Amino acid sequence: MSENDDETRIIDKASDKFMDAGFNKVTMDEIASDLGMSKKTVYKFFPSKEFLLKAIVHALMKRVEQEVRRIVASEKPIEEKLTALLMFVGNTMRKLSRPFMADTQRFAPALWKEIELFRRERVLSQLQQMFRQAKKEGVFREDLDPDLFYLVLSTTIQGIMNPQVLSQQPFSAEEAFKGIFRILYEGAFTQEARKRFQLNNLSLTLNESSR
Repeated sequence: MSENDDETRIIDKASDKFMDAGFNKVTMDEIASDLGMSKKTVYKFFPSKEFLLKAIVHALMKRVEQEVRRIVASEKPIEEKLTALLMFVGNTMRKLSRPFMADTQRFAPALWKEIELFRRERVLSQLQQMFRQAKKEGVFREDLDPDLFYLVLSTTIQGIMNPQVLSQQPFSAEEAFKGIFRILYEGAFTQEARKRFQLNNLSLTLNESSR
């Protein structure tokens, strides 16, 4: 097995454990034991748990950015791209537990700021461009301002992503995202686009559940 394989295995295992229990409670000893590796081998690739957390977050950012770009660049109708983005964001949020987000914000504040910057500049900015395209193509209602709509949506997402806010709610981040998109999209779309959105959303949901 190559060193790259070992590094990937460590990232994958640590990611699972951090997402499940949070960053603070998991030790490097536990990660090494679960992988059947010596702690020395783990430290060879990642000199600290904080370094490992950063590697996990950066790997996730890379995957998210690649998928967002793929969705945006597709030739599908704009409402289908918005639906695809909705499902992707929801599925991504499923992996981010409350303990993970709370621990990252508390114990790695600089990394948390990096996450917020990434979300704003690499994900939400793409969404803003899609909103403008939807208005231009007549998918959004004529009386809707796409930039104001984006401001409302991005501000809402920012609040939902705050671990302190989410910890007081009975729903998960994934459920919150799906609810936000559904409420706002269905209010913004024209009647015809809303019908197509609902059909696409149902189709994607069925496809996802069958995997």
